[in-house]
Amino acid sequence: MENFGSWSVLTTNFLVVLYLALAGVTFASILHLANGKWRFQVRYFAVSFAGLFPLAGVMLLLLLYGGENTFQWLADAHDEGSHLSGWHNYTFLVGRQIAGFLVVAGFFGLFIKYQHKTDISDDPKVHRTFRNIALVIPGVYVLYGTMIAWDFEMTMIPGWHSASYGVYQFVSMFHFFLAFFAIVLIMLHRSGKVTKPYKPFVFNYLAQMMLAFTILWTYFYFTQYLIMWYGRLPEEMHRFDNMMLNELAPLWWTFLVLKFFIPFLTFSVWTPNRHNPNVIMFVGASILLGTWIERYTWISGSVSPEFYHIPMTSIIDVLVTLAVIVVGWFSVKTTMTKYGLVRA
Repeated sequence: MENFGSWSVLTTNFLVVLYLALAGVTFASILHLANGKWRFQVRYFAVSFAGLFPLAGVMLLLLLYGGENTFQWLADAHDEGSHLSGWHNYTFLVGRQIAGFLVVAGFFGLFIKYQHKTDISDDPKVHRTFRNIALVIPGVYVLYGTMIAWDFEMTMIPGWHSASYGVYQFVSMFHFFLAFFAIVLIMLHRSGKVTKPYKPFVFNYLAQMMLAFTILWTYFYFTQYLIMWYGRLPEEMHRFDNMMLNELAPLWWTFLVLKFFIPFLTFSVWTPNRHNPNVIMFVGASILLGTWIERYTWISGSVSPEFYHIPMTSIIDVLVTLAVIVVGWFSVKTTMTKYGLVRA
């Protein structure tokens, strides 16, 4: 468990990669269900992030192989007399994680396949099948995201639970996706390499959604804390206190500023900011950094301070993160090139 801090960085990077793949397809399905006309501008760019599924799968296997380096409660599970719930059975955890990943990746791939078919076929059966798949995608995102949130964050401290933790996490990660997607679209637009151009008004739409999810994330962030604080539940509040008041306090208050104050004040106080690509990229970068810190704080904050460290203060943290960025960039670029969205 001495390596838990560095493995927390790997876990954080895994969650980022996985949710970019999940949210890209989910975003396309939501636009389809809402009949958003601008979906035709961006939907293939959104599902291109599904190219990250292979990387996420490899990272998942590494984390599961890491055992107690990834899941610190495993160290205590070996102690004589210790008793954990059935949810903490490691064989069950490995099985559900691998099975869940394969089912979700396959189902999301089916959505992408039928999305393409609707472009080349007028067959009502194809369009009806695509609609039915799109109807299920958000539900799959919620159910699978809840399992991911429970296994990799909430239950890191056995016995600690929050009824809203699943939605708190997958809303936060969709917030992350919107920021990342906006930055990518703006950068691609400026690069001149887009073969299927989109109108700049999509940046404004994404900025509005970023503001909406900033408010939604803040709601779940606060209500989760409020219930435990107001109910005077000392066991549940102990985890919050460790993150908010002790060694991780700088990270905790930093991600709150980056994910709430900066996006909310920038986009709500001065409306023209939602039309300015430079401002949108600034806010997007704030959300990206804030979300990464948020995930690391919840994961590493589940153990005593001697087992974690401030992220990126270790060469291993930096190398692992750079490797993930390079492989992830190559995967998404390859997928976009395959779809004919950008020039090689």
